[in-house]
Amino acid sequence: MVRVLAMWRRFEGPTWILAAAILGGWCLLTWWHARLSWWQVLPLGAWLIAWQMSLQHELIHGHPTRNPRINAALGFPPLGLWLPFARYRESHLAHHAGDGLTDPRRDPESFYVTSEAWSGMGPVRRALIQANNTFVGRVLIGPALSIVGFITAEAGALARGEWDAWRIWIPHAIGVAAVLAWTWGVCGIPPWSYLALYVYPGLSLTLIRSFAEHRAEAEVSHRTAIVENAPVLGLLFLNNNLHVVHHQRPGLPWYEIPAAYRRDRARLIAENENLVYRGYGDVARRHLLTTHHRPVHPLDTTG
Repeated sequence: MVRVLAMWRRFEGPTWILAAAILGGWCLLTWWHARLSWWQVLPLGAWLIAWQMSLQHELIHGHPTRNPRINAALGFPPLGLWLPFARYRESHLAHHAGDGLTDPRRDPESFYVTSEAWSGMGPVRRALIQANNTFVGRVLIGPALSIVGFITAEAGALARGEWDAWRIWIPHAIGVAAVLAWTWGVCGIPPWSYLALYVYPGLSLTLIRSFAEHRAEAEVSHRTAIVENAPVLGLLFLNNNLHVVHHQRPGLPWYEIPAAYRRDRARLIAENENLVYRGYGDVARRHLLTTHHRPVHPLDTTG
């Protein structure tokens, strides 16, 4: 038994089971889509899309294998349609690089903007950014802002003939065509329905995780939050609600994060200056209609 458990740990069995559950669950749900009501499909579809993004995050950090090609193949299927795994990998590794966390000039996952960018925005765009910094805004309009902003930037790169963008988008487009061939051609799910019941709410769930993960502070160790008491969403986010553990030990498998947090809880809370939420309900109560932060990065000295 000990030997079996050692093999299970060595080959990261939980992550392989998770990958099979996500892809298998997605195939089953889309196959049975027409036999289910929309209110049955929506929570399941949203969960699976968000769960795949959590799995992709795990794959980016070298799990379940040490072979990046195998991990990339596991993360490639574009169930969420809009984000190529290769581009997500580039963006997220940049998010972890150096001490630029939250800095919009260095962290591509930052929700802050530079003073220069803010001064060049019109009133509508400023209002959208302010709304997106509230919990309800992040859930309702956050997906639209994320997708439109990302696609606009990528379209510009493609139009300029940047080979790196074409290298990523050609296989991604083939993958999207395969997803649509299955969902629309085989399962009879219209694209608008797939977007409304799977893609959009799935990204909404993912954005709940990232909403209060980071704040801009002078000390790097004070920039990453902890959300305790999240058994359901913690599973969905693969324990990245305990986000400070991930940033300190990004190579730690998702299923080992809770034990690591329990061992070092007092130290971690002291080091992140008590940036702790009692659950995602606590996050929502604090920031439902109140902004999490001002849009302009407080350490920005430009403009």
